[in-house]
Amino acid sequence: MRAIGLMSGTSLDGVHVALIETDGVAITAFGPTGYHPYTKSEQDVLHQALSEAVQLTDRNARPGVLVEAETLVTRTHTDAFDAFVAEHGIALAEIDVVGLHGLTVLHKPRARLTVQIGDAKALARRRNVKVAHDFRAADVAAGGLGAPLAPLFHCALVARLKRTGPIIVLNVGGVASVTYCDGEAPPVACDAGPGNALIDDFMRAHTGRAHEDLGIMASRGKPDADFIARVLRDPFFAAPAPKSLDRHAFALANLSLPELSLADGAATLSALTAAAVGRVVPHLPAVPASWIVIGGGARNRTFTRFLCDIVAPAKVETAGEVGWSNNALDAQAFAYLSVRTLMGLPLTFPTTTGAPKPLPGGLIAYP
Repeated sequence: MRAIGLMSGTSLDGVHVALIETDGVAITAFGPTGYHPYTKSEQDVLHQALSEAVQLTDRNARPGVLVEAETLVTRTHTDAFDAFVAEHGIALAEIDVVGLHGLTVLHKPRARLTVQIGDAKALARRRNVKVAHDFRAADVAAGGLGAPLAPLFHCALVARLKRTGPIIVLNVGGVASVTYCDGEAPPVACDAGPGNALIDDFMRAHTGRAHEDLGIMASRGKPDADFIARVLRDPFFAAPAPKSLDRHAFALANLSLPELSLADGAATLSALTAAAVGRVVPHLPAVPASWIVIGGGARNRTFTRFLCDIVAPAKVETAGEVGWSNNALDAQAFAYLSVRTLMGLPLTFPTTTGAPKPLPGGLIAYP
């Protein structure tokens, strides 16, 4: 099947688009990819929505700015989709399904609550396509953590590399998550700790810039070891997989970061993410032979240097170094999951989200 995935992560940079071909198990071909950035004013609305969503108790409610934010998310995803199919001359009749993850504004699985905004029914009607959406709700309702969702896709990617030995796919987005892949064994996955959200918020507060993409500022600083040790005393880091985090779980405002220089602050938060990832290793079935870093963290060279020190002698590579399209991976993942949704195949497992059994998930919006 040919599927298009649309993904907007909690880094709030924009909407990523990708086409893949898959039978729901193996990836048979990768198609083109695309990107639609959010404007500064759009990012401001979405940041406000993330802040206000903390108060939600009903996943269908859209109080305050959340109404505006959902309209914005729907419009930008539709615009991204339109531009993508026009640029690449893709006929809609050739697309079997579109995967719309939407934007996660709240994720509290222990309270059986997960909220993604974006109107899949509107996209399906306006563009006459089937749209898979609401991928997390069934898992959360069954007692699972609803995240991470991409482990099956990660292991399908690893299978194409034809390597032996346990391999970790480390996705450093707003939150850092790991997928343990080892041949035919079921994937093991969990969130590891804070990812780019902390450093992005720190850079935004101190410079007005949203990102520290290359780790240049962090490379000039020295991590605050005492602060990192204090954060890592949180019980989350000693808990075994599966486990999941909301973007707000380790919010910068709640961590009492000392007064540090820009360089030392960036270095400290990069080192914290690496150290949190290292805490996952004792809970894995075996020590990984290698790590592949994907997501925004793959661009932070200082973070990857810290990670190399922590997981040595295991090899650390980035998505680009193994031939993957780093920017498009999340969109490709939801294209893959949309096909599994259409086919009624499981998306989550006891070893990935703590679901009671392998569970199908997602809904299909029809034109």
